[in-house]
Amino acid sequence: MTRTVYVNGEYLPEGEAKVSIFDRGFLFADAVYEVTSVLDGKLIDFDGHAVRLERSLKELDMASPCSKEELLEIHRKLVELNGIEEGLVYLQVTRGSDGDRDFVFPSADTPPSLVLFTQNKPGLADSPAAQKGAKVISIEDIRWGRRDIKTVQLLYPSMGKMMAKKAGADDAWLVEDGYVTEGTSNNAYYVKNGKIVTRPLSNDILHGITRAAVLRLAAEAQMEIEERLFTIKEAKEADEAFTTSASAFVMPVVEIDGVQLGDGTPGPIAKRLREIYLEESRKKAV
Repeated sequence: MTRTVYVNGEYLPEGEAKVSIFDRGFLFADAVYEVTSVLDGKLIDFDGHAVRLERSLKELDMASPCSKEELLEIHRKLVELNGIEEGLVYLQVTRGSDGDRDFVFPSADTPPSLVLFTQNKPGLADSPAAQKGAKVISIEDIRWGRRDIKTVQLLYPSMGKMMAKKAGADDAWLVEDGYVTEGTSNNAYYVKNGKIVTRPLSNDILHGITRAAVLRLAAEAQMEIEERLFTIKEAKEADEAFTTSASAFVMPVVEIDGVQLGDGTPGPIAKRLREIYLEESRKKAV
């Protein structure tokens, strides 16, 4: 089945979708993105993603292509047209193109490009990977300094995932100046003696929408939370660990750099948080 995608005001078969070869997203990775999960045919945490998108655009002095209400309508239309019950909606905004390549930004009246597409992911909520738990390795974090802006500059995170795959693991945690920043596409946590530890928000990590929701739910469940820098050594000595992201929700981590955590199965706090998050998110989905 051919997907219907959205490109600059048009709903098109994916094979007919086109953007200029001079688009700055293609030439300079001058673009931002968001990924919103779909469960039961509805959007999860849409408001949070829309707010973060506006922040990313503002930080890069990039024009917004449409209103939040219009964006919601596009998301819903694509979910409907592609029959998505469980899956993802990927959105990308680029600075557009004025018809040639130049490091200097195009004039302010150059329209941005807006592209959206869906990914059908049956079984997203009941992921076998979450029941098994993930293995991660640690690698040096050599990304640029504004990781709080959700840009499409994803080459090194992609390389990190390939490093993990080559090492027989599922993902990589990035380490800078001796401390864990985050995963390649997720926020990172460990649990010791019932306390959840995660890095505080700054320009060094993405301000995860799922992170915010999970920490709020953890606090409401009377779980102890400490936001501070932590090392890989601390994480290896933890009782359990996990990551959060829009596409994997709460993903238990059972091994770090070959060191098994606990009994090598998903820990009780990670499992409970995944359960709570899915339950609450479904209630509030739009």
